[in-house]
Amino acid sequence: MGKNKLKKFSDMESMECVFQYPFSVLKEQGFPMKGRWHSDYFHNDNPVILELGCGKGEYTVGLASRFPDKNFIGIDIKGARMWSGACQVRDRKMGNAAFLRTSIELLPYFFAPGEVDEIWITFPDPQMKKVNKRLTGTRFMRLYREVLKDGGRVHLKTDSPFLYTYTGIMARHNSLPLLADTCDLYGNPQGVDDILGIRTFYEQQWLDRGLTIKYISWNLPAQGELSEPEVEIEPDTYRSFSRGELQCPELCNPQVRIKNNDKQ
Repeated sequence: MGKNKLKKFSDMESMECVFQYPFSVLKEQGFPMKGRWHSDYFHNDNPVILELGCGKGEYTVGLASRFPDKNFIGIDIKGARMWSGACQVRDRKMGNAAFLRTSIELLPYFFAPGEVDEIWITFPDPQMKKVNKRLTGTRFMRLYREVLKDGGRVHLKTDSPFLYTYTGIMARHNSLPLLADTCDLYGNPQGVDDILGIRTFYEQQWLDRGLTIKYISWNLPAQGELSEPEVEIEPDTYRSFSRGELQCPELCNPQVRIKNNDKQ
C-alpha cells in the first residue's frame, strides 16, 4: 500500500465525520449510533439521506451544501476515495454531512428501520451480467427497505443506457411510483433543476465527451412483492473506469426483448 493511501487512512481515523467499523466489531458489538443518527451525530430531526458508492464524496458534499436542512451520509468501501470529501466536510465544518466506510450490503447494521429518508445511487457499475450486484435490482430494493422509511425516495444518476433502461423497467414491473424520468438530465431536466448544479469531476468529463446523463427516481413502499422483470436489454459500451468507448449520445433506450409475459 502506498504512503499516500496510508496517510489518508491515518487522517480519516481522526475525523469525527468519518465512521469505519470492521465487520467483526459490528457482528460482536453492533454500531452504537444505529437508530441514533439524529440525536447523536446530526443533533436535529432533519431527513437522513444516503449516497451509495459515493467515491470522492463530491455529490455528498454538493448535496449537503445545497440543502442545509437535510443530513447526508456518503457510503463507500474505498476509504482512500472518500478522504477528499471527508476533508471538505471537516475543513468547512459542515454539520449536516458524514461518511461511512462499509459495504452497501451491511446497511442494516448501521441504520434502524425507517431511519433513512432517501437514497442516492450515483454512477454505479451497471453490472450488465450480474443482476444480483446491480444496485437498482430487486435484491438491493429489499435491502433498502430494511432502512428506508415507507415510501422513501430512491434516486439514480447514470451515464449507462443499459442501467437506466433496466431501472425504469424494474420500477414499472413492480409498480413503484416514478417521480422523475429523463434520459438527458441536462438537456431535458423535467422539473429536477435543483440538482443540475452538482456535477462530479468524472460526470463533467462524460458530458464533455458527448455522453448524456440519465436520471430516474421513484418511491419505494415498505410492502409488496418484488420480482425481477424477465427481459433482455442490449448492452452498452460502458466501461467501469475509463469508459473506453464512447457510447452513442442518442441511445437512451436500448433494444429490449421480453422473455415472458411481463407487466411493464
